[in-house]
Amino acid sequence: MTANLNRMIDHTLLKANATKAEVTKLLEEAKEYKFASVCINPTWVKTAAEFLKDTPEVKVCTVIGFPLGASTPEVKAFETKNAIENGADEVDMVINIGALKDEQFDLVEKDIKGVVDAAKGKALTKVIIETSLLTDEEKVKACQLAVSAGADFVKTSTGFSTGGATVEDVALMRKTVGPDVGVKASGGVRSLEDAEGVVKAGANRIGASSGVAIMNGQKSSSSY
Repeated sequence: MTANLNRMIDHTLLKANATKAEVTKLLEEAKEYKFASVCINPTWVKTAAEFLKDTPEVKVCTVIGFPLGASTPEVKAFETKNAIENGADEVDMVINIGALKDEQFDLVEKDIKGVVDAAKGKALTKVIIETSLLTDEEKVKACQLAVSAGADFVKTSTGFSTGGATVEDVALMRKTVGPDVGVKASGGVRSLEDAEGVVKAGANRIGASSGVAIMNGQKSSSSY
């Protein structure tokens, strides 16, 4: 097993019908396994921050403009500020995918930079490019825009579109951003074999609802 694999996992629960009991279970597991973070919807950030206040090594991660990325830059920036006020340490924002495909690159960079600026000095920013909807050329461009805007990570997927992380996409993203920007593989990483495959390809963070199964060498049937 990859050394310190638990410290690469964002233990994730983003489904719309998540209950407090399910979120609490996620938080307890994150505490037990000392995962890098819990990744939850914004409505649960205060709950997570309170639960983990004595476990500083487990960060609180939330999502912005999720899962479509189609809200305005101003809304994403406000959502970021609000999440940080509520206790978020990391924010995973979805780019404006349609704008990227329309080659409105200034808008995409503005979209990302608004979140980066709102989080600066307070929270890590990860940029979800939704690889399953992009050509390889678009994936490269999205990563370049994220780097230009000052993001800390690029991330493959929301887990709510037509596909998740692939080894090929992770390798392409790592090649594009270089060694100094993080790459997060998310969506479909359901086993230890999956996790080690994306790490070998260049990921240094994994988004998965299957963190416990991965650490125990099992395979989860979860889609995220």
